[in-house]
Formats: sequence, structure tokens, C-alpha cells
Amino acid sequence: MRRTLGVCYYPEHWPEAQWEEDAARMAALGLTWVRIGEFAWSRMEPEPGRHDWGWLDRAIATLGRHGLKVVLGTPTATPPRWMIDRHPDMLAVDKDGKPRGFGSRRHYCFSHPGYRAECARIVTAMAERYGKNPAIAAWQTDNEYACHSTTLSYSEAAKQAFRNWLAQKYQSPDALNRAWGNVFWSMDYSDFNDINLPNLTVTEPNPSHVMDFRRFSSDQVVSFNRLQTEIIRKHSPCPIAHNYMGAMTDFDHYAVGADLDIASWDSYPLGFLVDRVPASPDHKRRFVRQGDPDFQAFHHDLYRAVGRGRWWVMEQQPGPVNWAPYNPDPLPGMARLWAWEAFAHGAEAVCYFRWRQAPFAQEQMHAGLLRPDSAPAQAFGEAEQVARELAAMPDVGTVKANVALVFDYASEWAWATQPQGKGFSHLWLAFHLYRGLRRLGLNLDILPPDTADLSAYKLVLAPGLFTLSDPLKAALKAFKGTAILGPRTNTKTPNFAIPVPLPPALPGLEAVIARVETLPPDVPVPLVEGGNLLHWREKLEGTATVTEAATDGWPALVSAGKLHYLGGWPDDEALTRILMRACAAEGIETDPLPEGLRRRDSATHRFLFNYNPVPAEWGGVTIPPAGVHWTPL
Repeated sequence: MRRTLGVCYYPEHWPEAQWEEDAARMAALGLTWVRIGEFAWSRMEPEPGRHDWGWLDRAIATLGRHGLKVVLGTPTATPPRWMIDRHPDMLAVDKDGKPRGFGSRRHYCFSHPGYRAECARIVTAMAERYGKNPAIAAWQTDNEYACHSTTLSYSEAAKQAFRNWLAQKYQSPDALNRAWGNVFWSMDYSDFNDINLPNLTVTEPNPSHVMDFRRFSSDQVVSFNRLQTEIIRKHSPCPIAHNYMGAMTDFDHYAVGADLDIASWDSYPLGFLVDRVPASPDHKRRFVRQGDPDFQAFHHDLYRAVGRGRWWVMEQQPGPVNWAPYNPDPLPGMARLWAWEAFAHGAEAVCYFRWRQAPFAQEQMHAGLLRPDSAPAQAFGEAEQVARELAAMPDVGTVKANVALVFDYASEWAWATQPQGKGFSHLWLAFHLYRGLRRLGLNLDILPPDTADLSAYKLVLAPGLFTLSDPLKAALKAFKGTAILGPRTNTKTPNFAIPVPLPPALPGLEAVIARVETLPPDVPVPLVEGGNLLHWREKLEGTATVTEAATDGWPALVSAGKLHYLGGWPDDEALTRILMRACAAEGIETDPLPEGLRRRDSATHRFLFNYNPVPAEWGGVTIPPAGVHWTPL
């Protein structure tokens, strides 16, 4: 598989006379892919049942004449205004009971049967018309599932679908009552039709109720996506992708990915740093024009797992965006660095968003490769440089890591449902451990929670998995390397109750969580060997070997052979020590890196990425600010 570049393009935004020149410039720049169509439903079907394909036919033909490959997006993220007249109850409803109105995008409820039928109709029409078109080389379903908090809908359609989902799962109200513990606060139900959605309650709803609603909502995204992929596959042999987002965890991406050929995601390093990365003001100030040094890499590895090895960046930030609280301009060189970091993690394609900055509507302040007047913007030259460099290093190749981290979407839902301490998140705990491994210069893989074989690895981390799946339990039992579980791993049943025997209930590990405390950020728990536990702390009892202890005498890390359980959220100092000790036990070479410098090995090259605004020195090499350096392995 060859590394390639692409761009997102909206021919419906520009005079048709401009398309030919745009396509010629794209080809001359060295682009391979052009994504189109994902927001154009109103142009494809201006009135119900009346299609206008002529403009799209001509746009595809124009791009194809210049040797460009088209990724055709289904337009279901932007239903046209007339759709609301046909289905006035299709709108998603937020947790406060307010419908999500027309006038932007993603204004639909995944559960609405009428809207699903409309989606099937437009996707069928597109697939029949373009499925064998030689210029169409890939498809994209919808756009950014979950963006703008649109997965969880509290609509009437969602309520009815949820009741049906529960009836299929539990078969009887009595079984549901037992599973949910509804004897508490007299919450018993005698009929599935009595069950409402878990919002607008006086105080917090039953966490079992919430957890099942999260599972149901994820399943609705999966089935909505499958509806489209099944139609496309009947008419087209081309691979199908979806463009996921960063730090969006409201649905199970692994489950959606099972129906896709390629996982892609939309990478906006500067927007994400400001908008969602939990970090200190000093950290955000240092990397304000570069992005967090680990956030992109984490998602590259996550989506490589979601795509079972095949993944793209479908939208790469080229300049300032429009949607974050603050929108700085990238440091010169970052558009190149971000692309090469994706390629080092195994990306097949990096597609910049967008070709030309729009002079109108919501995204008019979002930069493109071209300015609104069609002059090159800063990232244009950097994309051109990457295209030239790809000629000398064309082939995708990932190296097999010997370290793995398990990430689980359901665990993120569980701890969002019952965080116990403000800010506790499976996502950010996993990211914290990922960052610790990256700082040691390690390559690693991210694994799904149902992984059945760990034999390829020497060190496996499974932080915060609310319950261990049977395949993973078996894999851990057979695992010959070092495993670090916790905190909060295997601490709930699938029905969201505390199990007895008390957790973590790991075979051979004689330890139980006697009680738990969560602490404000300014109340750390010091460890004997240095560093602290933060946010979350479990008080462990039992006869397991104590490897780390708090200064108050309570164990912090207990062990049985190579199986370790971590009873808290370690700070950077404690985490580094724990990881280095585990790596040393397995003969894994660590190479602690300077702040802001990161390393990644591909199958053929070692890459160094300098996220700093100043030069970095490493191994006798000076890497400039926002610079990339590589050497053959």
C-alpha cells in the first residue's frame, strides 16, 4: 500500500467554470484523493423525489480526467429543509428535552425509522448511479458520528426503540428489575412500555438504566451505519470508510468499524488542544501552535485498531480553524509534521481539509490549502513538500510493537455515568498511560477490550476497564509477559453493580479493593518512592506483594508474579518509574525523550517529531522547531 495525499472539496460551493482549474492544481500538487458530496443532499435532491445528478456527474468527471480518485460521501449528516416537513419528529432531542433544530448539521435522531428510510433511499440512488464509476475509488458514510453531542437522543423515536431494545435483551420486566436493582427507591417496572429515557429525573437516574441507554445509543449508530454499508456493497466494490473524531466516545467505534474497510479520523491538533485536551495552562501555552505531542498519535493508533490495520486521516487541519474557543495559526512546518506523523503510524492517506477556504457560512474562518481568493495558503507549500518526499518513501509499513494498551468505549460510558470523582475518565486515564509510554520512546498498539490473544506483546496495560470480557480474561491468564491492570479495572458487573467477591478478583492476585476515595486536584496521595496518586485512590487489602505503597501505609501497586494491579491514578513521576520497572523486567529498551520530542518507528524508518517551538537535540541530531527527522532502520 502506498502513502498518499488528498483533500476535501466542495464543487457545489464554486462556479463550475472553476472546477477544471481546481482539479489541475490538485493533480499538480501531488494529491491522489478528493473527498466530495458528504454535505450536498439539497443539491442532489432539491425536492422530495426529484434528483439533480448532472452537476455531480460533471464534477466527478472533471476530477477523474485529471487522474484524481474520488471518495464519495453519503450526505446523511445534512438532511435538507424539506425533510423536516416530511418528518417533523426526526430531530434529535437533547437531555433537557429540547429538539435540535434545523440550520446547521447532524439534526437527526439515529432511531427515527422515517429518516432511516430516507437515508436508505438517497444512498441507494447514489450507489446505483456511481457504484461502477471508474473515478469513484472509495466511499465515506455520513460525517463525524457523535460530533456536536448528537449520539444520545431523548426523542419519542429513541424512547420507543429503547423499549424494544430492552425487551429483546431482558425478555421480561422482572429480569430487567433484577439486573438494574430496581428494588432500590421503588423503581420497579411491570411493563417495558413504562420505561422512559434516563433524563429529566429529580436526581441522578439509576446507573444501570443509563448504561443500557448508552449501549442502546451506540447500537443505533452501528445499525445506522450498517444500513448504508450494506447498500453500497451491493453496487460498488470500493472500500468504505467513516471519518471519526478526536475524543468522541459516545459510540463503540470498534463495532462501527466492523462494517467498514477503512477507519479514518479528522485531525485538528490546535483545536483539540484548546477544546478538549486536559492539560495545564503552561502545557497549552507551550504547544498552542503545534498541538499536544501525544493526542494525534493516540488517535492514530486507536483508529489503526478500529480499522484492523487500515486507516486514514480524512481531514487534516491546514491552518486556523473556526470552532475552538481560540484558533491560533499553526507554526510553520506543522502541517508537514502532522502528515508525516500519521504516515509513521501507518496511515494510507492524509487528506487536508479543505481545498479552498469558504468565504461564506459557518466555516468561513476555517483555513484551507488555498485562501478564498485562490492564492496558496501556508499549508499549500507544506503539502507540496510532503508530496515530493513521498516519492522517496512511498510505502506504508508499520512495525509490530511489543507494548499494548487496551481501550474500551463502554468503560468510558461507565465512568461518565458514575465518575465518583470529578474528571475521572477512562479515555483520559488511557491517554495518560499512553503519554507515559510515548515519553519513554516506545512504540505501542491499542487493542479492543475483547482481544483474545496477547502473545505478540511483552507488556500490556489495561487501565480502568469497568469489566473484563471473557476473551480478555482468557488472554491475560495465558499471557507470559507483564500485565498492569487498574485502577478501577474489573470493578463492576456488566449490569453495573459491585461484584462479590470484591474486585478486582484477578486469578492468583490476593487483593481486594476495601474502599475507594476520590480527591480534589490539590490533595495528592504521596508515594514512598516518590510521586503521587491523583484523582482516584483505592485502598487495597490482601496478601499480594506490595510493589508501591503510599506514605500512609496503604498499598498502591500490588503484584502476583507478572500480574500487577495499580490502585490509583499515578502522576508523571510515579508512572514513569512503574513503566520503566515493567519494561526492564521484560527486557524492553526505554529511551526517555526530551519534552515535546517524540519518536515512532515504521517498518523501514525511525522518525523523530519535534513539537517544540525551539530546536531539539537528540542522538547528535538537531531537529528544528516543528521539524521531522527520519533515518532508515
